[in-house]
Amino acid sequence: MRPSWDEYFMGIVELVKERSTCLRRQVGALIVKDKRILATGYNGAPSGCKHCSEVGCLREQMGIPSGQRHELCRAIHAEQNALVQAAYSGTSVNGGTLYVTHQPCVLCAKMAINAGIKKIVFKGDYPDDLAMELLKEAGVRVVRL
Repeated sequence: MRPSWDEYFMGIVELVKERSTCLRRQVGALIVKDKRILATGYNGAPSGCKHCSEVGCLREQMGIPSGQRHELCRAIHAEQNALVQAAYSGTSVNGGTLYVTHQPCVLCAKMAINAGIKKIVFKGDYPDDLAMELLKEAGVRVVRL
């Protein structure tokens, strides 16, 4: 059976997340426009910095629950990484679709809104109601597979 476009791109996101170096949660992201892949991203430390898989998880060491204190982490989120990769190469994502393994956090939601993302497709939950409120308010279509 041939997968739908959303299923097809989500399958690619599952492969992208395997590059993650996060010890807590592997997340992958993919930005698509007109059925063409523009950028990918996974969660991990910034370029040139040590990954949590090398130095341990700061959030675990500090006892920080999931969904809180995003700034206390070595990693950049998968969605942020995909947006940065698009910007780095000069690729506009305005009007695009963001595929991600988990519901975006509020920081990623705000970045996606301001980047012009019009649709977000995700699979797994993430404890961030404000993110969903802002996406709805901004008119971003959100689909859970």
